[in-house]
Amino acid sequence: MSNTAQAENTYNSGLATNCAVDAPPSAGAHSDQQGALSQALHLAGAALRGQPGSAEALASYTAILDAVARHEEAMVAFGKLLVACANDAAGQSSALKRLIEIENIAATRLDQLTQVGLLQSWNEELGKPRHADPKRLLRYGFKVYSQCDEDGIIQEIFRRIGTTNQVFVEFGVEAGSECNSVKLLVEGWRGLWLDGQQQLIDQIRKNFKPFIDNGKLAASQAFITAENIDVLIANAGVTGEIDFLTIDIDHNDYWVWKAINVISPRVVAIEYNATMHPPVSVVVPYEPNRTWNGTNYFGASLEALVRLGRSKGYRLVGCNFAGTNAFFVRDDLAGDLFLDPATAEEHYEPPRYYFGYLKAGHRPQPGPYVTV
Repeated sequence: MSNTAQAENTYNSGLATNCAVDAPPSAGAHSDQQGALSQALHLAGAALRGQPGSAEALASYTAILDAVARHEEAMVAFGKLLVACANDAAGQSSALKRLIEIENIAATRLDQLTQVGLLQSWNEELGKPRHADPKRLLRYGFKVYSQCDEDGIIQEIFRRIGTTNQVFVEFGVEAGSECNSVKLLVEGWRGLWLDGQQQLIDQIRKNFKPFIDNGKLAASQAFITAENIDVLIANAGVTGEIDFLTIDIDHNDYWVWKAINVISPRVVAIEYNATMHPPVSVVVPYEPNRTWNGTNYFGASLEALVRLGRSKGYRLVGCNFAGTNAFFVRDDLAGDLFLDPATAEEHYEPPRYYFGYLKAGHRPQPGPYVTV
């Protein structure tokens, strides 16, 4: 029997034994049920850790999601029975607290399994012959503060080409705790953040106060358009050559990059629409007030960005694992440091948006460190 089937059967037997609705379940019954869930989680995790292949891993993960759903249904029934049948307030309160504990344990284990599955998927992809060339950037990805694996890719790019003034500009940063330049900020870089929502800028000014106070970070609220982007950057005192520009505004990214002339970034990271596979070269029509509506109608295909980058003097050097960000290096710096050919077909990564659930340890809270 496969680990997947065993996980399903283990949970089903526990559920059938312990979820009768004609009487309140006993404490021992709930312990057995939790044990069934625990074993199912363990078996599915073992299937993933054993590297059975993507199909087996996905089947294990699907099975455990279904098991947890059944567990939640059972717990709801348990709660209703407690409310209906408890004889005293103290006993009811104690039982409900135990119910909450069980739910929290189940949620924690599901999250742990999710992380195992994400790492498994990542490792399987990196193990393919396509990634054997050390010039391909995907193998260097890791997450510290970025949404996915961008932090590692950015670090590797600058390891190859070096840095100059260590200045960045990023817009679409939201609250700043999960973006492409926050790791650089923590490492001593300085730069400008722009976002369209004032409440997010207020959070940045509160949470990143040490960086703002020492002149390392400026944060401004603005709804970014192709017409105002140069003025916004220049008004912040940033002009000429900088090391890094990153663009993530979810719709008009292509048009805004096309309009930027006030700075000459050495490296550009920009969101692409991975739904549109190469060689398709398309971009949404420019509407300055348009924002993302939650569908796959947004932005530009990777091929369209490659063509725009070429016209501005940049070459594509890679994409991240999630299929969300493309990385460009200025032609005069790229040399033979990156994988050829610099085409969308060579560097395209499909949409793996689930990878955004990857964690880098505990909840991120960027802050100033002391270099020793």
